[in-house]
Amino acid sequence: MDLGAAMGGAGDAGFDFMSWYMDIPVISRLYFTGAFLTTAGCALDLISPFSLYFNYDLIFHQGQLWRLITTYLFFGMFSIDFLFHMYFLVRYCRSLEEGDFRGRPAHFVMMILFGVAFMTAVAPFVSVHFLGSSLSFMMVYVWGRRNEDMRMSFLGVFTFNAPYLPWVMLAFSMLLGHSVTIDAIGILVGHTYYFLEYVFPTVAEIRGWKRKRILDPPRALHWICGTYQEPVHLHQD
Repeated sequence: MDLGAAMGGAGDAGFDFMSWYMDIPVISRLYFTGAFLTTAGCALDLISPFSLYFNYDLIFHQGQLWRLITTYLFFGMFSIDFLFHMYFLVRYCRSLEEGDFRGRPAHFVMMILFGVAFMTAVAPFVSVHFLGSSLSFMMVYVWGRRNEDMRMSFLGVFTFNAPYLPWVMLAFSMLLGHSVTIDAIGILVGHTYYFLEYVFPTVAEIRGWKRKRILDPPRALHWICGTYQEPVHLHQD
C-alpha cells in the first residue's frame, strides 16, 4: 500500500490538497471532513472530547443524542496515530465507494448505517467509548472480502491476500500490547454485513425464499441520495 498513491499522488508540481480532497467521493469526503473538523475543534478547545464519547446513560437517560454521531467522528487528537486512522478511513472508505458501491450511494450509506446501528447496540456491553476506528475497520474487512485476489505487503516483510488484512492488523495490535476490542468489533460487524449483503441473497435464491435481500435501502434513502426511481408498472391489455 502506497500512501502517496492512495491520496491521489503528489505529482511533479507538488501535492495539490484541494484537488485531492475534491476527488474523494462525496460520502467518504463528508465522513473525512466530519472527523477532521471534530478533531480540530478539540485541538482548538472549542469542544471537549468528554462531550463526544459514547455513554449509554448520558445518551438514553439524559438525552445527549449527539454522542451517537460524535463517537464515530473522534479519532484522537492530532498525532501520528490520527494520521494513520485518517489514511485508513480515506483509503478504504473511498475504495468501497468508488468500487463496489460506484453508482450506488444509497447502498453505501446503508452499509454505514448498518455498521453504526450494530456497533451502537454492542457498545454498552464493552469498554469502548469511541467507535470510529471500529467503523473504519469494518470497511477494511468488507473491502478485503470483495478484493480476494489483491496481494498486499505488511512492512515489506511478508505478503498476503487482501481478506487477511484485518487479521494481520489485529495480530499487530496484539503484538504492540493494544486492546483488540475495537478491531474485533469491526471484524464482527463487517463479517455480518458481508454475509447479509453478499452471501444470504445467493442462499435465498438457491432455496427459493421470498425475501432475498435484507439490506436493500428504503425508498427514502434512495430519494435522499438522488437514486430513487419510480417503479414501472406493466399493464396487460
